[in-house]
Amino acid sequence: MPKKITKTPEEWKSQLTPEQYEICINKGTEPPFSGIYCDSKEKGIYKCVACGEMLFNSNTKFDSGSGWPSFWDPISEEKIEYVSDGSLGMVRTEVNCNNCGAHLGHVFDDGPKPTNLRYCINSISLSLQKEE
Repeated sequence: MPKKITKTPEEWKSQLTPEQYEICINKGTEPPFSGIYCDSKEKGIYKCVACGEMLFNSNTKFDSGSGWPSFWDPISEEKIEYVSDGSLGMVRTEVNCNNCGAHLGHVFDDGPKPTNLRYCINSISLSLQKEE
């Protein structure tokens, strides 16, 4: 696997909007139902907004009712970094872009078949490359 992209806070701030920096670098969370991809039905590939890595295919997107875009599978397990997160007094699994470390959201085991997973992702962490 190639070496992970690393940048200084100043480099990230010059590349990302303040909202993107807060979510992707400071591990924030956008308010539920506020993201542009929450209800999106457009077809394409969802990429990391910080580095452009392809993360999720729209074919795996589903309406979880959670208020965030949800996917039942990443394009490849190698695209995602999994980190134990105990920040809210409970243990969750944080998901980050494995290419650059940008915070994407969390994964839960209450999703649909075939994986039973729900990748609950901040819209701000993503950019959609629409199908032609």
